[in-house]
This record gives sequence, C-alpha cells and structure tokens, in this order.
Amino acid sequence: MKTDCGLRKPANSLAHRLRRLFHLGADDGNALVEMALVLPVFLAFVTGIGSFAIALGNQITLIQATGSGGQYLQQLRNGTTDPCKDTITAIENAAPNLAPGSINLTLTMGGNAPVTGASCSGKQTQLVEGETVTVATTYPCTLSVYGVKFANSCQLSAQVTEYEY
Repeated sequence: MKTDCGLRKPANSLAHRLRRLFHLGADDGNALVEMALVLPVFLAFVTGIGSFAIALGNQITLIQATGSGGQYLQQLRNGTTDPCKDTITAIENAAPNLAPGSINLTLTMGGNAPVTGASCSGKQTQLVEGETVTVATTYPCTLSVYGVKFANSCQLSAQVTEYEY
C-alpha cells in the first residue's frame, strides 16, 4: 500500500492487529501484568497464614489432650500398673489429628523425678493421694510455606498439674 507521497506504510504489527481485534487500548494489559506480579506473593502470604493456623490448631489440641490425660491419670490412681502407658493412650485418644508416635510424655508423680517415655511400669506407687501429678507433653510442628521452613525446630508443648484424690 502506498501513501500520497509514494512511500509505503509500515505493515501492522501482530500486537497492533490483536489490540484492534479484541478492541483493546494501549493500557489494557497493565492489570494482567500487575496481577501476575502480585498473585504469587499474595498466595504465599495466604499459605503462610494457613500453615500458622494448622500449628495453632495443633497447639490447642495438644493442650486439651494433655488436660484430658492428666484428669484420666488422676482418676485411675489405684487401677493402673503402667501410668505412662495409660496416660499417653488417653492423650492420643483425645488428639486424633496428631500423629500418635510424635507425642512425647513426661510425668512427674508425687514430687519424684520426672519419668519420660511411653512406659513406666511399676511407677504406680508414686501416685499418692494428696500429691500432685504433672503431665507434660511435646509435639513437633513445621512452619513452612512451599517447602521453605521458617522455624527449624518448632516444638509445641503443654503441661497440666492435677492433685491425686
């Protein structure tokens, strides 16, 4: 195509043709570019909130389960030969969404040295009426977003003290 002065008009570019086809102005792609830049950061932020919410939910579950384990231990003072096993079973039953093998238990019965582990057979003699029993638990947590860990050694913990009646 020639103009009045005999020069050729430059051919329309592909971008110009697409803009004309879709009736787009020169600035109509800005929102798409902005969305492409902001969306990944926003999604990472929302995922971080979700990860923190899961850890907080696990903490609340661990606190409630530890309290249930302490109350259960208080009630079965004379009916157990392995207070650690019975207490950890009660805690695991009260916290079904926590991995049972990952809950660590420490019992302090009647002011004696703390007993750690899932079994303490023969320690039922330390359950004395009128004395305190402290049940402490720990549970590992992971605070990560898309594989990036924000806390290398996140440890949830709960503790309750009950009196033996």
